[in-house]
Amino acid sequence: MSEYGIGENIKAVEGQIAAVCEKSGRRRQDVTLIAVSKTKPVEMLWEAYDCGCRDFGENKVQELVDKYEILPKDIRWHMIGHLQRNKVKYIVDKVYMIHSVDSLRLAEEISKEAVKKNVEVRILIEVNVANEDTKFGTTCEDVLALVKEIAKLPNILIKGLMTIAPYVEDGEENRRYFQKLKKISVDIMRENVDNVYMETLSMGMTGDYRTAVSEGATYVRVGTGIFGARPTMLKGEEI
Repeated sequence: MSEYGIGENIKAVEGQIAAVCEKSGRRRQDVTLIAVSKTKPVEMLWEAYDCGCRDFGENKVQELVDKYEILPKDIRWHMIGHLQRNKVKYIVDKVYMIHSVDSLRLAEEISKEAVKKNVEVRILIEVNVANEDTKFGTTCEDVLALVKEIAKLPNILIKGLMTIAPYVEDGEENRRYFQKLKKISVDIMRENVDNVYMETLSMGMTGDYRTAVSEGATYVRVGTGIFGARPTMLKGEEI
């Protein structure tokens, strides 16, 4: 019997995703579950791995690097937290995708380090759809111009958009934000910008991933729903 109940939690979340996909007329394989493993001990990640998880999300560079060194190399690591430019060099050759690119200066640093290490880095542009003061991300109004600038940089692939919706008790309250991000992605796709692919929508967390899937999410980021709550949660943190 699992010490943490992680296997049961993963099965439950996967079941919910499958149910929403069926109801929405989507294919289950078009939605990827990211296990948000920040602050969690390696033992818990191993359990999730043994249950089939291969996508893990981390908020801090040092923690991602430490876990990368220990855990199997077929894991796809996702940087979902705010990324400082001086930390970029440590992860460009380790991450599968960076979800939190919100400025040209950050993208330029990613490009520079990617060229140095001769890798291509998949990124998502983070959009602060709800205009929350406590959240990072570019604005809905500025995202297209930012995408066009970043698309010119070498060794970067813009794969889509990401948002962190407000923390709510009822996930339905965030439907409008997910709809808006989806609309922005469609509008950007119609621009036919070279080196820009709007195939990825990273949106939805423990409290609202079902709503996000019904509105087109291709990645959902679930931490508490898999690993359980941490003793203290800061306001606005990814859950």
